[in-house]
Amino acid sequence: MATSVLDPAAMVPTAGRASGTPAGTAAVAEDPYKNRYLIAIAVTLAAVLELVDTSIVNVAIPHMMGTLGATLDEIAWVSTSYIIANVIVIPMSSWLSAYFGRRRYLTGSIMIFVIASFFCGAATTLWGLVFWRVIQGLGGGALLSTAQTTLFEAFPPHERGIGQSIFGIGVMVGPTLGPTLGGYIVDAYAWPWIFYINVPLGIFAGYLVWTYVRNAAHQVRATTVDVWGIVLLATTVGSLQWMLERGERFDWFESRFVLALAIISATSAVLLVWRELTVKEPIIDFRILKSRQLAPGVTFAAFLGLALYGSVFVLPVFLQSLHGYTASQTGMVILPGALASAFTMAIVGRNASKVDARPLIVFGAFMFLASMYMLSKLTLDAGQGEFFWPLILRGVGLGCLFVPLTNATVAGLPMRQIGQGTGLFNLMRQLGGSLGIAIMATSLSRLTKLEKATLTDHVGTYDPMTVERITMMTRGMMARGADAVVAKQQALQVLDRQISAQASVLAFSRLYLISGLLLVSALPLLLIWRTGRSYGIKTEIPH
Repeated sequence: MATSVLDPAAMVPTAGRASGTPAGTAAVAEDPYKNRYLIAIAVTLAAVLELVDTSIVNVAIPHMMGTLGATLDEIAWVSTSYIIANVIVIPMSSWLSAYFGRRRYLTGSIMIFVIASFFCGAATTLWGLVFWRVIQGLGGGALLSTAQTTLFEAFPPHERGIGQSIFGIGVMVGPTLGPTLGGYIVDAYAWPWIFYINVPLGIFAGYLVWTYVRNAAHQVRATTVDVWGIVLLATTVGSLQWMLERGERFDWFESRFVLALAIISATSAVLLVWRELTVKEPIIDFRILKSRQLAPGVTFAAFLGLALYGSVFVLPVFLQSLHGYTASQTGMVILPGALASAFTMAIVGRNASKVDARPLIVFGAFMFLASMYMLSKLTLDAGQGEFFWPLILRGVGLGCLFVPLTNATVAGLPMRQIGQGTGLFNLMRQLGGSLGIAIMATSLSRLTKLEKATLTDHVGTYDPMTVERITMMTRGMMARGADAVVAKQQALQVLDRQISAQASVLAFSRLYLISGLLLVSALPLLLIWRTGRSYGIKTEIPH
């Protein structure tokens, strides 16, 4: 078994290269990468559908509650069940792809996703919908890591950045499209159509995958099934995700239930690592984390998910709760930044093999920090145009980050281990995102209360400016027909709302800065890398 840098010519048998022979002509003429863009469209479309369905349901929750007769606590399972099923499958996707064959596994996962989407839309009960969301999440889990791994083989080494940039555009734009598309569909049609729309698009993606994607040439099918590994993985990731999704609702570790989930997750994680390091054919190969590229890269991916998903969660809440934007209007505000990210990724992807990833990542992280700083300075009077440049900067920063980080993280891994590498990368980014949303949701509530208490201390009964303001508002209420007592109560209520709104602005300001600083704080991890180049992926060619 010899190891060499992937070269299309090396894949052609020596006997077939003799000049002047028909076999030689056929071998030279055949391009192993000729369908790479069709493959990229197919797997990226599948990944976008998976990502959109993570967030698209959020805007339809009030409509679902009315139709299904569910409480807010119950309807939350529509989102939670999908995400839990999703993150369980992501790290298993490399093993499953090798076991079933990439072509069958990816096509089958898309079809499972499509069928489950149809039955989600047709569901007439809450728990029927939750059941099909679990099935949908299990099918969707393959559509990130397997798609990304497929693109590494579909493109030649010097064009891998292009393949990853196409995938990255989908990853970045997908979560942005979710609420906007969901809001439009719910307003124009009905909530079941947020699921029905997956059916024709999924069938199209499945057809392209079945037609053009081939099984991985470098994966070895496992001869045994690591049942205990699967059980421990599901327990570890499922409990952790459940804790992150529901922690804020139950006041975190004040709840015995949340504490139990944390203990179960931690214990299962230790047993999982021990199991996977001792079994011959593990479901997750943790040994590859010995790579000086992979271990820092997947850790950085967790920080990226934390900062990205945290800021993605905070901004729509800021726009809708304080500025009164609808979901569609919020999407239009965010869209230019997503397009800037796509444009930047396209440029970075074309040149990814020519430049060192580390300066680009550093530049992208500080651009992200700059955008968060600009957002932290916005007030209640900020107009839609004032969000434009901060979000453009964020888009450019993320565009400079994603492709170089992904490529350099798996650089140097044998091609047969790329699936495991991208699986761990996507898992850590997803878990980091869940942690980011949990931190932001908790911090938003607590910081708002803290800021309101501080502001209230400065707005005392004996403060001359406060007394004058209350007096003016009271007179205004009386001019509208209210008596003196009612007018003063209304004036105090207005003042309380103003203080609450200002406290929220200050809380959001802190959260934006926290998001930016978290990402920048991960930059020292790049010092561990052996290289910032992304063309070091190797393949094993049997003799």
